[in-house]
Amino acid sequence: MDTTLQDPLVGQLLDGRYRVQARIAAGGMATVYRAVDTRLDRVLALKVMHPSLAADASFVERFIREAKSVARLAHPNVVGVFDQGTDGTYVYLAMEYVAGCTLRDLLRERGALQPRAALDVLEPILAALGSAHRAGMVHRDMKPENVLIGDDGRVKVADFGLVRAVDTHTTASTGTVLGTVAYLAPEQIEDGSADTRADVYACGVTLYEMLTGSKPHDGGTAAQVLYQHLHEDVPAPSALVPGLPPELDDLVTEATARNPEVRPQDAVTLLALARNARAALTEEQLDAVPPGAKPASGTAGSEDRTSVIQRAAAVQLSLPGTDDVDADAAAGRTSRLEVPADARTDRLPTAGGAGRAETSRAPRRKALTVAIALLAALLLGTGAWYVTTGQFTTVPAVLDMTQPKAERTLHDAGLDVKVERAYSSTVERGHVISTDPENGKRIRGTGTVTITLSKGPDIVSVPDLSGTPVADARRKLRDKGLTPGTERTAFSNEVAKGSVIRTDPDAGTKRRPGTAVALTVSRGRALDVPDVVGDERADAAAELREAGFKVAFADRPVYSDEDKGAVARQSPGEGKKLGEGDTVTLTLSKGPQMVEVPDVEGQKAEDAKKTLEAAGFEVEVKKPLFFPSDTVKSQSVDAGDTAPKGSTLTIELDSKL
Repeated sequence: MDTTLQDPLVGQLLDGRYRVQARIAAGGMATVYRAVDTRLDRVLALKVMHPSLAADASFVERFIREAKSVARLAHPNVVGVFDQGTDGTYVYLAMEYVAGCTLRDLLRERGALQPRAALDVLEPILAALGSAHRAGMVHRDMKPENVLIGDDGRVKVADFGLVRAVDTHTTASTGTVLGTVAYLAPEQIEDGSADTRADVYACGVTLYEMLTGSKPHDGGTAAQVLYQHLHEDVPAPSALVPGLPPELDDLVTEATARNPEVRPQDAVTLLALARNARAALTEEQLDAVPPGAKPASGTAGSEDRTSVIQRAAAVQLSLPGTDDVDADAAAGRTSRLEVPADARTDRLPTAGGAGRAETSRAPRRKALTVAIALLAALLLGTGAWYVTTGQFTTVPAVLDMTQPKAERTLHDAGLDVKVERAYSSTVERGHVISTDPENGKRIRGTGTVTITLSKGPDIVSVPDLSGTPVADARRKLRDKGLTPGTERTAFSNEVAKGSVIRTDPDAGTKRRPGTAVALTVSRGRALDVPDVVGDERADAAAELREAGFKVAFADRPVYSDEDKGAVARQSPGEGKKLGEGDTVTLTLSKGPQMVEVPDVEGQKAEDAKKTLEAAGFEVEVKKPLFFPSDTVKSQSVDAGDTAPKGSTLTIELDSKL
C-alpha cells in the first residue's frame, strides 16, 4: 500500500521553503522525504523527526548534533547536510538526495558479492568513516541500510544520527544501547561505550555479509544475537564460501576482533589493510562468483548494480578526499601491516609512516603490457557503460517549476515534453505537480517526459441539501469532494424529521475540495409536552401518544405521594418542547413508603423531634397556651403505628401547671 497517500507532510511546504514530494523511508527517530528546495530549485532529502520525539529535548539535541557533525564532513562519500530547522512540531534536516539504492537493497538483489565488488563498496565506506574519525567523530550505527549506492556507482555513508564526538562520553545515558544489534561491537553491548573501533567492527560484519550473503550472528532473537557478539568470534567467510582467499578471512577477523585493543584503531587503518588485501589477490580471485550470488535481473529498469559499482571503482579511488585518508595512513596510521614491496602501488600506504610506497620498477616492457591491458579494460568498460547507462538520460528535477522553465530544462537534457493538467490544492497554478517518469528515473535519451501542470485548487459549490435525508446528504457531499462536518438538530414545521434544514456554508458557496460542511438536521415539529404526573398509566400513555410522542416506561417504580400505579414523574417535564415522534419516559409510583412511628412520649421536645426526623418524618410541635413544659405529652400517631415517610407528625407538650 502506498503510505505516502496517508502522510500529512506529503504535498506540504515545510518552513516556507521545502516542497515535500514523497516519503522515502521511515526509521526509529525520523522519516525521510524527497523534497524540492523552492529557493535553490534543487531536489534534496528531508529527514523529519517524529513529532512524538520532538517534545523530548534530548532527542532534539541528538538530531541537531547530527546536522552540525555531518555538515563539518566535506567528503564525497558522506551524504551532505545543507540545512537544519524547525517548523511548528517538525524538526528537520535538509540533506543531499542520492538517487539509487542502499547496500541492503543490493544484498537482497544479489546475495553474496564478488570480492572485487565487496571491496569496491567497502573502501569508500572506510574513506568516509576515516574522514569522520579523523575529525573526531564516531558513526555508531554502521550497517548496509546506511550505505547508499547512487545510480552512478558512487557510494555514500548516511544517517549519522547516532554520531558522537570521540573525546566525549559515549555511553548511552539512558542505559539503552544505540545501534542495530547485528552490527554492534561487544563493548557497545556490555557498557554502551563506543569509539572508532566500534565502527571498524561494524564494517567487518558488513564485509562478512557482502562476501557470504548472510550475517555472522543471526539468532532467532535479539538477545541471542547480542550473546553471540559477546561470546563467539565472527567466523571466517571462507567457511561459507569455499575457496575465498585467506587475505579476506584475515581482513574480517582483524576488523571483528572481540577485544577492541587488538582491532584496527580506526577506519583509516582498516582502509590500508583492505587495499593491501586487494593488492595481494589475483584477478581470478577478485572476480570469483560466490555460491550465494543471485543472477542479475537483466532488465533495463533494474540494472545489475554490481557492475555499476565496478564501473565506479576507479572513480572512487581518485575522488577528492580519499587521497587525504591515504596521506594520514601513510603518516603513521598503518603501522600494523607491512605491505610487500612487489604488491605496492603509488596508491597504497606503507608501514611505519615513511610516506607513500614507491612505484614498481618493473621493466618497461612489463609497464607497456600493463598499459595495454588498462586501455583494453577502459574500452571494454566504455562499451559496457554505453550499453547499460550511456544511452539513458536521468530525468531532471522540474517539480514546482513553471511550464516554460520545466520545458527548457527537459529539452536541454535532450528529452521531449508532453503536457497534461490537473487540479492541485498545494501546487501553484501553472507549476509542475509531477512528471512521468519521475525525477531521477532513467529514460532513453530521445524519450518523452509527461509533465502535469497545476490548474490550481479544484473549487466546488456546496450543494443544496434542504429536505434531503441526512444519510443521502452525507453521500452527496462526499461525491462533490466535500467532507460531512458536525451535525446539529433544530425543530422545523416544514422539513421532515431526519432531513437537512440547511448547511454551513450555505448552498452555492464556493469551497475547495475537502472542506467540512456542517448540517442542521430537522427534529420535526416543536410540540409541548403535557403534564401527566398523577395520571393512571394507561391514561398518561394515551394522552402523550395523542400529542404526537412515543412513550417509554422506566424499569423500576418509585415511592411517591401519588397512588400506586399512577405516574410518579415524567422526563422531560411539563412545558418542555420535543419533536414529533420523540420519546417521553414515565416512571410509575409504588405509592407512599410507610414507616413505623417511634415512641417519643415523655421525651424532651428537642430529642423527640430528632428521633422522628431520623425516622423520615416532618415534625410539628404544639405547645399549651400557658406555662408550657419541655416534655412531650402526646403524639399525633401512636407509637408502633405506620405513617407515610415524609408526612408530618405533631407532638404536644405538657403544661407546668
